Amino acid sequence: MTIEIKTSTLAPVRNTYAHIERRFGDKPATRYQEATYDVQSESYFHYRPLWQPDKELNDPSRTAITMEDWYDFKDPRQYYYGSYVQQRAKMQENAENNYAFFEKRNLSAHLSDDVQKKIIQFLLPLRHVEHTANLNNVYASAYGYGTAITQAFLYNGMDRLAIAQYLSRIGLILDGNTGESLQQAKSNWMDNSLWQEMRRYCEQTTTVEDWFEVFIAQDVVLDSLVYHLFYELLDKQLSDEGASDLGMLTEFMRQWNKDTTRWVDSVLKVAIAKSDDNKRLIENWISHWLEKSTVALLPISNTLLGDAGLQESQVLLNKRLNKVGLFK
Repeated sequence: MTIEIKTSTLAPVRNTYAHIERRFGDKPATRYQEATYDVQSESYFHYRPLWQPDKELNDPSRTAITMEDWYDFKDPRQYYYGSYVQQRAKMQENAENNYAFFEKRNLSAHLSDDVQKKIIQFLLPLRHVEHTANLNNVYASAYGYGTAITQAFLYNGMDRLAIAQYLSRIGLILDGNTGESLQQAKSNWMDNSLWQEMRRYCEQTTTVEDWFEVFIAQDVVLDSLVYHLFYELLDKQLSDEGASDLGMLTEFMRQWNKDTTRWVDSVLKVAIAKSDDNKRLIENWISHWLEKSTVALLPISNTLLGDAGLQESQVLLNKRLNKVGLFK
């Protein structure tokens, strides 16, 4: 007796959705393409916003930046909801292991009183900066145009809440879950003269209407300086003072910043490639907010790192900007 196995190939009736086919042709699409392109509604709205009757619900005129196709802002990380959640879950698992190891070994007991005071005064107040970053990125997600960029803003905004929570956990580890360190950090944020210009900067960014300018002020300028100052230079200083274990608790922030920088730089590169007007406008915005961020960070940087700290961060930012084609 012989058994003969036959196989049949069934050709799909269609390879992808019609709107994806119009962009990329009649071929199987990636999950990122299906979840991103032309998802945002562009017509047949029921009413205009009562708070902005001159605008549509989704309106490209909410920024001075102009684009022929807003879906050119492709995320180089290819993040749609599924891939974003999977990637962040891996990062969170690593972070949770680091925090569990730190607490299990009671490594905070090896931190000197001076180091703990420095952490409370200069690291924990960044919780409030991260909450501002959440507001700014969610704002850009709400009023931006095209799912390619608005979904990336939303993911960025959620990431900033996570970073704020990790910073809070560092404080709780230091004070034995009493919350005292967080109260001290808030007092520093509200009353310490070193932080008042930073508070001013954060408040000013939340009053900007142009969502792309908000992106420049927060994700391009401030984040570049803050993450190098605090998670690179301050981390090295604390390590030299016997707090090298603290780097386990801030590794998530460094990994996140490296990942997000790829997307930020790609947005700049695409925007300035579309027109000289875009490039001039973005350069003006960067110059404006770089001046303000220098005023905001200089008191903190000088106290912590001396004159060279902020200058080093600015040099790195300028190199990044030159690399994408700005200020050339």
